[in-house]
Amino acid sequence: MISFSPLDIILIVLFFVILIIIGIISSKNVKTSSDYILASRNVGLFLFVLVNVSVWYGGILGIGEFTYRYGLLNWLTQGLPYYIFAFLFAIFFAEKIRSTELYTIPDKIKSIYGEKNALLSALIVFIITSPAPYLLMSAILIQLIFQIDLFYSLLISFCLAGLYLIKGGFKATVYTDAFQFFVMFIGFIVLFGAAYFNLGGIEYLISNLPSQHLNLTGDTSVGFIVVWFLVALWTFADPGFHQRAYAAKNVKVAKWGIIISIIFWVIFDFLTTSTGLYARASLIDLENPLFAYPLLAEKILSSGFKGIFYIGMFATIISTLNSFLFLSATTLGKDFIYTILKKNDESLLKKYISISILISGVISIFLCLMIPSVVQMWYTIGSLFIPGMLVAVISSYYSKFKVDNDILSAEIIIGILSSTIWFLVREKLKGSFLYEIEPMIIGLILILFIHTVGLIRVRTRNQAE
Repeated sequence: MISFSPLDIILIVLFFVILIIIGIISSKNVKTSSDYILASRNVGLFLFVLVNVSVWYGGILGIGEFTYRYGLLNWLTQGLPYYIFAFLFAIFFAEKIRSTELYTIPDKIKSIYGEKNALLSALIVFIITSPAPYLLMSAILIQLIFQIDLFYSLLISFCLAGLYLIKGGFKATVYTDAFQFFVMFIGFIVLFGAAYFNLGGIEYLISNLPSQHLNLTGDTSVGFIVVWFLVALWTFADPGFHQRAYAAKNVKVAKWGIIISIIFWVIFDFLTTSTGLYARASLIDLENPLFAYPLLAEKILSSGFKGIFYIGMFATIISTLNSFLFLSATTLGKDFIYTILKKNDESLLKKYISISILISGVISIFLCLMIPSVVQMWYTIGSLFIPGMLVAVISSYYSKFKVDNDILSAEIIIGILSSTIWFLVREKLKGSFLYEIEPMIIGLILILFIHTVGLIRVRTRNQAE
C-alpha cells in the first residue's frame, strides 16, 4: 500500500501550479506561425539541451519495469543504441534539417516526393506521435496519489500538459520542459541517494541481485538485443528530433545541442538504471514491476522526499507528454487540415493546430481507456508504423538514395501492411522459430528490398539517358 503525507500532496500540487504558471507566462507574445510552431526558430543551446534531454524520458515507469526484469540490459538496449544513433543524427542530419527552414517531416517529404507521399507520412507521424502512452502513465500516477477514477485522471493529465499549449504552442513546451529538466534530475537524485545510504552500495547490489541482472546482456539472445538496436534506428526519423532541429537558433545549436544532450542522458540513465536495480534487490517478486520506482520510494523515502521524487516522475512524463501532444496536433492541424483545405493563409495555422490539440487529446483519452497498457501501445505503434517512415526520411535528405515517388508510396504502404499482417499472424506461430521474428524486421526487410529496386530503376534510367 502506498500512502502520501499532507506535505507530499502539497509539494505535488505546488509543482502542478508552477508548471501551469510557466506555461501561461511563456505563451505571451506568440503571434506568428513561426512563434507558435517553432518558437521563432530562436531556441538557443542552453534551452535546446534542457528540452532535448527532458523530452527523451517519458516512459519512466517502463524503464523501471525493464530494469527490474532485466537489470543492466536496460542500459544496453534503452541507452547505448540511442547514444550512438543520436550522435550520428547530429553529425549527418541536424545541420541539413536546420538549413531547410521547414516546419515538419511531411514538409520535407513533400519537397522531395510530392504531396501524396507527404500526406502518407503525415498519417504515420500522427500515429507514432500519439501522446496516449504518456497520458496514461501520468494518469496512473494521479490515480495512485489522489485515488480518483482513471477517466478523471486522464482529463487532469491532459489539462496539465495541453491547455497552455493551445495558446503558447512550442514556446510553452520549451519553457515548461526546461523547468521539468531540473525537477526530474532532482527527483531521481533524491531516490538514488536514499537507496545508497539506506540500503548500501555496489556490495549490496551484488549480494542481492540475480547474477543475470549484473550481466550486460542479461543472458538474453543476440536476436533480442539486435531488435532493440533496430528500434533505436527510429532516432533518424523521430519527429521530435526534427522539430527541435528546425527550432534551433542556428545549425551549430542543432548539432551540438544533441551531442551535449547525450552526456546528460548518460547521467540520467545511470540514475534510473541504478534505482531500478535497487528496486529489484530490495523488493522481491513484485506482482507488477511497472510500480518498481513508486514501491521503492515507499520503502526508503520519508515524508517530503517522497513528494519530491513523485514530482520528478511527473516532470519526466509530462515533459514528453506535452511535446508529443503538440507534435501530434501540429501534424493533424498543419500537415492534414491546412494542406487538404489549401487555404494558403499561414495565419490560420495556429487556429488549426489549437483545435487539433483538443482533438488529439480526445483521441488519446479514448485510446487509454481502450488499451490501458503502456507497453502494448508502444509495441504496437512502433512495430507497425516505424518501418514505413525510416527509409523515406533518410532518402529525403540524401539525394543519392532518392527513388521515384511511386516507389516511395509503395514502400510506405507495403511496409505498414507487411508489419501489420505479420503482427496478426505471429501469435499463431508461438513455439516455432518464426515467432522470434519481430513485425518491425519484416517491414524493414521489404522496404529495403523495394527501395533497392527503386534505386536500380533510377540508375538504369539515368544510364539510358
